[in-house]
Amino acid sequence: MRSRPGARPPCPPPAPPSGPPPTPGRPAQITHGPRGRPRVALTFHGQGEPAVARALLGEAERHGARVTVLAVGTWLDEHPDLARRVLDGGHDLGNHTQRHLDVNAMSEAEATAEIGGCAQRLRRLTGSVGTWFRPSRAARASPLVAALARRAGYPHVLSYDVDSLDFTSPGASAVTRNVLDGIRNGSVVSLHFGYADTVAALPALLDELDRRGLRAVTATELIG
Repeated sequence: MRSRPGARPPCPPPAPPSGPPPTPGRPAQITHGPRGRPRVALTFHGQGEPAVARALLGEAERHGARVTVLAVGTWLDEHPDLARRVLDGGHDLGNHTQRHLDVNAMSEAEATAEIGGCAQRLRRLTGSVGTWFRPSRAARASPLVAALARRAGYPHVLSYDVDSLDFTSPGASAVTRNVLDGIRNGSVVSLHFGYADTVAALPALLDELDRRGLRAVTATELIG
């Protein structure tokens, strides 16, 4: 059957994922870890002033905590030494796209470039694309973005069940309260580098986690 003159050809479906398959029994998009163990994951969107990032990492390490950093590719371009700083501290390092734009709203080609661009930088700096992918500007990935992330080497998307809202700059006490009001065994918490409130909130937050018997571990340790 001929197409009408001027008619647009149908868009081809996205290629099937070719990366590592998700772990059996585990959802493709993970919002939390096991609820039966007193462990939590503090995850940071990696962008902003390097001094703030170093301060946050240092504070976590003083408390014996390990965190997960989802790095933005342009941030790694500007501060390549921070990739090794994260790993040398015993933390997880993952992919938060190349430019931190709304990846779910992009075409397949654009989203592929965003995910792959950051993955390439991680591999160049560390020898690995990292363990986790988190979409930029969204808590959850669209089905297309999740498939593209898997193709790039990330079998699971790391979401979260507790949002600190630190990016709204509500004050350190509000950041602490937002986390502590929602956190429980297995929680994955969304935090950000680049905000003074987060640095100010972290000591009290970690002290309270210790008091509650909740150990802050990497997402890899939390989920297994």
